[in-house]
This record gives sequence, structure tokens and C-alpha cells, in this order.
Amino acid sequence: MNSRDAERQELERAIELLGRSTRHARLLDYVGAKYFQEQEEQLTEFNIATEVFGRSAKQFAATQDAVVRVEVHRLRKKLREIYEKDTRTQGLQVSLPPGTYVPKFTSVPGPPKDSAGSSREAGGSRRFLKWPWYLPMLAMAAVAVTLVINNRSQDVQTAAPRPSPAAQPAQPAPPASPAVGEITELHVMAGYSGSEVIDSAGVRWTPDRYFAAGGQWSRDGGAIRGTSRPFLFANWRTGEFGYDIPMARGSYEMRLFFVSPLRVGDEKFAGFNVALHGKPLLRAYDVIMSTNGADVADEQVFRDVTPDNKGFVRLWFSNQAGSPLLNALELVPGIPGRLKPIRILTQPTSFVDHQGQRWRADDYYLGGFRSAERRKVSGTEDPELFGEERFGHFSYAIPVDRRGRYTVILHFAEFYYGPQLRGGGGAGRRVFHVFCNGQTLLRDFDIYKEAGSLRVVTKTFSNIAPSAFGKINLDFEPVVNNATVSGIEVIEEAR
Repeated sequence: MNSRDAERQELERAIELLGRSTRHARLLDYVGAKYFQEQEEQLTEFNIATEVFGRSAKQFAATQDAVVRVEVHRLRKKLREIYEKDTRTQGLQVSLPPGTYVPKFTSVPGPPKDSAGSSREAGGSRRFLKWPWYLPMLAMAAVAVTLVINNRSQDVQTAAPRPSPAAQPAQPAPPASPAVGEITELHVMAGYSGSEVIDSAGVRWTPDRYFAAGGQWSRDGGAIRGTSRPFLFANWRTGEFGYDIPMARGSYEMRLFFVSPLRVGDEKFAGFNVALHGKPLLRAYDVIMSTNGADVADEQVFRDVTPDNKGFVRLWFSNQAGSPLLNALELVPGIPGRLKPIRILTQPTSFVDHQGQRWRADDYYLGGFRSAERRKVSGTEDPELFGEERFGHFSYAIPVDRRGRYTVILHFAEFYYGPQLRGGGGAGRRVFHVFCNGQTLLRDFDIYKEAGSLRVVTKTFSNIAPSAFGKINLDFEPVVNNATVSGIEVIEEAR
């Protein structure tokens, strides 16, 4: 293992010890990724604040918001604590030296040796082993122990016959040791062989790995709708191919990402099959049918994915009416029996609320416009969370597991109409409908009439079934002026 690989291994170990989903682990993961990409110059307070902690790129001011300095100080303290408890006698340690956000890897030597070659003990005393004198005694002791064991074994076999295997009491099997290379989280870009890429939530996407067969294919440009992460859809793995992914035991959420290789106007049916552990997962799946567009990103979600008895998640993509393809694949720890909550902001970066819940950047939308400025709102403990909007005539297609029933929570605020605002007026100036998978959620909805201006209104709807393609489809249809929304939550209900 070279020094760079050893540094990567130590970074991953430190992230696991911190708890991969914690703020400190995400921060260390981000600065570590920039370090290995040789982009240390990008490790600025502004970039960390906006890309890791969800601060607004337009409004963040380091002189007024100390989030980065505070969290880096806490991370330094956490790293010192985990290494103080570390039982290893030698190896690497990662730190963030004062005055910089660039990680440093330091080699920790083993216990010092004295002139006779023996290790010093904690108290500082030395023990000199006189091996020529000890060896004959050790050899004699070993022979004596062997004779005693053999005699006792023969006595036991003579006194009582050994029971047959059927008569022996069942013994609990020892816990299986984790296989070399087991991982607990995976984010790969299929058909891609370049450098790692970090998305707006700080997730590190790696080049393609764990695949078998198939070929690589690059997209030749053109906009991709319905995603905040277009880089995921720049390459394909195509042909018949599979993945054998060594995962630690547990329950995972799996997301498969697709975009059709066809152009608008050239649409045709091109379904293919996907199997998990040899059993059908998607039958005759067609990207364009699922997204209703040749240039729209798609995401298929599956909860309760577990490795097989050899510790692998095994996928196979096979022909049906068209050639299989895949743009990206994600496996993250899940909640058995339930999809993890999906929370979306109408903002360009992710955000962590006062409860520690992460809201992802605006995603899965078609149409409409996102506001260019953040407004100060009331009626919420997280005013920065709902201070922006998507407005116009637009829709969202949020991917979920098909087996669930979901609660949909919508957050609104009136940013434009009201006596003191730019649009003037009040009630009746903005009216719109909201539909979901064939149901009417809101009809002739008027935010100002309910709450006035700049105050968050929350509406909750239960027992929503996903569409045939595994989507929560939300349509915002204007009646008077533009429809609007500031935040969306989709939460699977208990069964």
C-alpha cells in the first residue's frame, strides 16, 4: 500500500469513528476529498459554509456567521478525542492544523526501542531477555505440557465415548468477521473513469467500480432536466453488465440513476430488465416512459436491499426490447421497512435545520423559476429554510419505493403580494391548485388569505400512493398569477 492509499484508508477510518452521518464526518469527508483531488485552494471558509453547511452563496458573510470556524474547532477536538482512545500503537493520524482547512496526515511511530531491541514499557523500565538461558527451559516446559494434554485426552476418551454429532448440544456460531473490502456506503458514476466529484450536499461520487462486462459511453452534450446534479448523467455503462458490490451486513436504500440516450423527437420504446440477486427488480423498464421525456433524468428507489450470504449486492442488467444502461448507482444505510424521509428546498444548496435534518437542494422539478433572493419569513424555527420559492407553472416527480404509502408536507409563503410588498394587493392576487398522482390536494389555494405575507403556511396530506413508475408527482397549476412552493417533504408511513 502506498502512502496515498494509506492516507485515504485513515481518512475513511476517522470518518467512520466520527459517525458518517454527523456534521463533523461530513466536514472531514469534504476537506479530505478536496485534499486528494489536489484542490486545496478551494478549501475556503466560503466554500465550506455553502457546500457543507448549506449557507446561502449570496448572503453568507464570514464576519457575521462563524459556522465554519466553530465546526472546524469542534472537529479538531473530536479528532484529538478519538486518537486519545485509539488502541493502535502505530499508524497514521489525520488532523486539521490551526490556521488551515487542509488536512494533515502524521505518522505515529510504535513504542521506542532500547539498545537491546526490546520495547520500553509505559513506566520507562527495560527488560533484557536472555534468550540462550530461557530457550532450554521453554522447550522442556512445552514438552511437559504436551504430555499432560495427551494423557488427559486419552483418559477422557477411555472413560466416556465421544457423543455422536447428533447428540451434541448446538453451539452458537462465532460472529463472522467482516470480509476485506466491505463498505457501508457507495456512490458511483457508471461508465466514468475520471476524478471524484462532490455534490452540493457534500456527497463524494467516485469513478465506476465493482462492475463486470458492459462498455463505457459518454453523453455528447445537451441540457438534462429534472436534476440538480447533471454531472451524474454525463456517462453511461451500457450493454449487458452487472455489479457485485461488497457491502457490510445491514439494510440499505439503493438508487439507480438513468437518462435516455435518445434525443427529443427520436423517442422509441427501449425497455430492459434489472435483477437483484437473480430476482427481477425492474421489468421492461424504459427511461422515457418513466420520465415522459428523452432529456429528463430519472431515479429508481428501492429500500430494504441487503447483501447475499457472501456479503455482496449483486445486480444484473439485461436486454429486453433495448440495450440496458445506467448513469449512476447509490447505496446508503437505510431504515428497515421504511424509506428515509425526503426533504427538498427550493434553493441551490442543501441545508441542515435546527433538528439536524438535512434538506437537499432543489431537485426533481420541471418548469417554473426559482427566486433570485432570500426573504425573511416568520412562522417557522428555520426562517432561512423557507425564505425562497419556485414559482410559475411547474411540477415535481419525487422518486420513492413503490411499496409504501406516503405523507406529503408542503411549505408555502407569500413573497410578492401584500400591501407592503412589490406586488401590492392581498387576498385573491395569487390563487392556484396542487394535484398529486391524480388527487386534488389544494384547490383555489390562496396563501395570503390564510396567513398574510412572509409567513410560512404548512399543509399535510396522508396516505398518498406512488405512481406506477415509483413517483410522487406534484403539479402546481396557476389560477390567478403564479403558483409557488418553498419546501416539500415526503415521509413513508408506518405499516
